This record gives sequence, structure tokens and C-alpha cells, in this order.
Amino acid sequence: MIHPDTEVRHVSEAIGYGVFANKLIPKGTIVYVKDSLEIEVSESAFDKHSPAMQQVIDKFSYVDERGIRILSWDFAKYVNHNCNRNTISTGYGFEIAIRDIQAGEEITDEYGIFNLDDEFNCGCGAVNCRGSIKPNDLDTYFEKWDGEIISALKHLMEVEQPLMHLVEDATRKELDIFFLDANKFPSIRNLRYQKKSDGELKAKVLSRK
Repeated sequence: MIHPDTEVRHVSEAIGYGVFANKLIPKGTIVYVKDSLEIEVSESAFDKHSPAMQQVIDKFSYVDERGIRILSWDFAKYVNHNCNRNTISTGYGFEIAIRDIQAGEEITDEYGIFNLDDEFNCGCGAVNCRGSIKPNDLDTYFEKWDGEIISALKHLMEVEQPLMHLVEDATRKELDIFFLDANKFPSIRNLRYQKKSDGELKAKVLSRK
């Protein structure tokens, strides 16, 4: 679910739609949380869809650390990438504002975390634009991104959190551990989907016999 103080607007013909803040969203605010209504599409389920539907699913979903495509039921699916993004996935099942997001500002995300199959050209226009977003960006930048997340999480309890009630109890316990010791932060590198080879899958099946 996306933060309630947001709305969808048309960005441009090239980009399409985006999500914008209609009020100040302070640093440390949970901007999106994976809730129980999110649609999970496994690899086998994805393969059963027509090519046209696969294209839609690919466009509006992200791939989690299990290799599952997550398709938002609300307009969170319209959040665009920007290399100077103002939110980022945390590894706790939610995305957090890494700086103050002003009213009227577009909410943007880091697609390099989302287990991409292919590289794509980035035209975000940011001064620090990487030019292209690559499948291995998570391995390249995870230390920098971890630092940004840790900095934002330190403000988590200082700002209003309208989505906190959707954060699972197990996740809250993990956050308690972080607040006791920031060194216990689970790196977002853990969000990397480690796809099993055919040999590994066969060995796993045989081990169950």
C-alpha cells in the first residue's frame, strides 16, 4: 500500500504516470508497505499468462528475493525509477523516504534492487544518472544504499507513520533488534534472488526421495 498523502499524475508521454506527494513526507516515513492484498505471481503462474499479460505484469511488478513478482493492487505500481530517488526498499518489506519529500514532488524509487532480468536505459535526467540500470547494480551499490537506509531508519520513530499498522509483528521485532544495535541491520544485498540452476533443482528433488 502506498502512503495516503500521495496521488497519481501524468508525468509525460514518454514516461506515462507517476506518484506524487500532496503533503510533506518527512525523511524516515514508510512510503510503501507490502500488504496482504499485494498480488504474488510465481514463475510458473507467470508462464501461464499470455505474452500480452506477461508484458503488463513485467511493467508493473517487481521481483523479490524469492523470485516472486509482486504486483501492487493500488497505484504504488506507478512509482518510477530515478537515480536521485527519494525512497528505497529496506529489506523489511517496506520502502522508506531517505530525505524529506516536498508537497508536489514525485516519489521515486531505486529499480536496481528489484532483480532485473535485463539492463535498461535510464532517462531520469538526474545529475547523478547512471545512464543504465543493470541487473548487478545491487551487488555494486548495496553498501551505499545500506547507509542511506540506516540513516533514514533512525528517524522511523520520530515521524508520523500512517502505514505502520500494516507492518507485520515479526518485522517490528526485527526493527527492535536494529534499534538496539544498528550493526544488526540486514543488508539489502539479501534481496538478491539467487536463481537455482537445473542441476541444483534436480538435486533438491532427489534429496526429498
